[in-house]
Amino acid sequence: MADFEAYQEYQRIDDYEEDSPPGEEDLLIHVPEGLRDSWHHIKNLDNFFTRISFLITNLLLNGFACMMLSEFFELVQFLFVVTFTTFLFNCVEYDVLFANRAVNHTGQSLNLLDRSKVTLPDAILPSQQCMERIQGNSWIIFLLIMAAIFWIYRLGKVICNVLSYWEIRQFYIKALKIRMDELCNFSWQEVQVRLISLQREQQMCIHKKELTELDIYHRILRFKNYTVAMINKSLLPVRLHLPFLGDVVFLTQGLKYNFELILFWGPGSLFQNKWNLHPKYKRAGNRLELARQLSRIILLAGVANLLLCPFVLVWQVLYAFFSYAEVIKREPGSLGARRWSLYGRLYLRHFNELDHELQGRLGRGYKPAARYMNAFVSPLLAVLARNVAFFSGSILAVLIALTVYDEDVLTVQHILTAITVLGVVITITRSFIPDEHMVWCPEQLLQCVLAHIHYMPDHWKGSAHKSETRDEMAQLFQYKAVFILEELLSPIVTPFILIFLLRNKSLEIIDFFRNFTVEVVGVGDICSFAQMDIRRHGNPQWMSEGQTEASVYQQAENGKTELSLMHFTLKNPRWQPPQDSSFFISHVREKVQQDAQGGPSPQLLLSEAPLCTSLLSNESATTAVSYTGPPGAAARSRHCASSSSVTSAAASVLASLPSSQQPHAGRTSHHHHHHYHHHLESATYHSERAVANRCLPAVHPKPPDNMDHTHILYAVYIIFRYYTKIGREK
Repeated sequence: MADFEAYQEYQRIDDYEEDSPPGEEDLLIHVPEGLRDSWHHIKNLDNFFTRISFLITNLLLNGFACMMLSEFFELVQFLFVVTFTTFLFNCVEYDVLFANRAVNHTGQSLNLLDRSKVTLPDAILPSQQCMERIQGNSWIIFLLIMAAIFWIYRLGKVICNVLSYWEIRQFYIKALKIRMDELCNFSWQEVQVRLISLQREQQMCIHKKELTELDIYHRILRFKNYTVAMINKSLLPVRLHLPFLGDVVFLTQGLKYNFELILFWGPGSLFQNKWNLHPKYKRAGNRLELARQLSRIILLAGVANLLLCPFVLVWQVLYAFFSYAEVIKREPGSLGARRWSLYGRLYLRHFNELDHELQGRLGRGYKPAARYMNAFVSPLLAVLARNVAFFSGSILAVLIALTVYDEDVLTVQHILTAITVLGVVITITRSFIPDEHMVWCPEQLLQCVLAHIHYMPDHWKGSAHKSETRDEMAQLFQYKAVFILEELLSPIVTPFILIFLLRNKSLEIIDFFRNFTVEVVGVGDICSFAQMDIRRHGNPQWMSEGQTEASVYQQAENGKTELSLMHFTLKNPRWQPPQDSSFFISHVREKVQQDAQGGPSPQLLLSEAPLCTSLLSNESATTAVSYTGPPGAAARSRHCASSSSVTSAAASVLASLPSSQQPHAGRTSHHHHHHYHHHLESATYHSERAVANRCLPAVHPKPPDNMDHTHILYAVYIIFRYYTKIGREK
């Protein structure tokens, strides 16, 4: 009897295909009393952990109610765009609205001079006549049916999202013991600690007793790590060679959606479920046949995109018009603002870096990157811009003076249009006119950008002043106008990329997934690069010489394995890395301590900081720090030309750190190992202001001799490897 009561405390797990490996269908787990909710043996842990991460990062910004309202208003926006567009095309009489046809209200006169003033109701057709127009147009009926089907699909998805987020909310409250009003005081790492502790109490994942921080990251970023690895190995995106433009990287939301549909979760994808790559892709014997099969799937996706191109294009144009028309009229200069491109976000992303971590890092690098891009000014374009601004401003001034004198001037046809267009032209031309007080120092600016983005091609070293470097940087940091244009062109370009370019890489894609997929207990199949294994994927040029056995094909480019490992270690100090990774981190720390003894003195580093203060001070926060002359004029500032030295690089890092992280008395070399990691994380990744927003003062007290600069020199050692070539010398 006692045995039977004990047996009742166990529950049989259902055979969930998504998260049940063969041989564990009859596994019994112990479920403590009071925890018999739906959180033991979760069906889809990848989606569950993703929503937990999404909820905490978005709840801090918006709140739970705002998240639900956002989901609701997405449906309302779609409904509004479809309804309003249909109304504009079928229910408005534009000849009346533009006063091209007389409207006789009284029936006594048809003379144009005798008619009353046209009002909006005069131009709107009666509802019955409007419906007749709609019903008589078969294309409109077809498009409305398509829109209705898509809206119903979106409605079902929103309902599922709301129910799922409500479940996650209950999970926070009941399982993690975190109330919603307290969640804003918790970091992701603290929530993660509670998740790991909860796994020991009730088995959310039945494949292993305890989860690690890396296991959780692997489940959240399973497919994204694959995408980052393919970007790193230049497998994606497909580069286009265009006349006069050269090699162009084209990656839009629509194209990225097609990549993910084909490779990860579509009907013909490489994964047989949410967590397992299909076994046939793990064998090399039939790689050619699998490549032909993948090529056919890509062809079908390309043809489907080609057939849907008119509908998607119309939607893109309408949505862009309703979204940006008012903004362009009010702030024409907003099109000249820059943003990190979709390709840039994937290129600069570490393995196992969550969205909010990436967003914070790139957000801190926004202002330095904008200043570097604004440093390149064409003298010829500046002269043309000044003259166009002068002529446009003169005409605009006369029109404004006339409207002030007599407001009836506004009733003249196209006067208001002319005033609006002239204002837009003046705003755009002023963006090409540089500030006369700017100083040309591109190498220094590029170092400040690197301090935050962490990845740059090696050939940028010493070439910051070249237009080629600036053009490559523009692929990562593009104009908002370019982003909008690419999204508008995406429905047209995407089918041709899929049909004519991506199909040619089918065999490379099959080989990539076979060679770089590993199975992890309790997680499933993941990209092997996400393991951050120095021995398997390290690059000897990035401080792992003698510790890696990777071939050129197996190495991650630009030191992504090493930098991702250090980033993950800093973000998750409780994580216990494998032996090889621990040895690498210890080796780097010893190397930094050696460089701290033989490298530049703290006094020398601080003596260079006033240069950064003068170049990157708050007073110039609204302007680019560059010289308006041609690149050849860089010789006028020879001190800046030598900024690629270790000393200037260190000064740049020092200038970028908040005052709370700058060297001062009391931080000795006897700090605990945990404190070392805390300072290191703050110095490298947690400068809360952009480089130009917080600099060292011009006069510095002499630092004490026993000051520990290890955490600062560590940042210099990692970030400015491009300039010092550490680790490359054989």
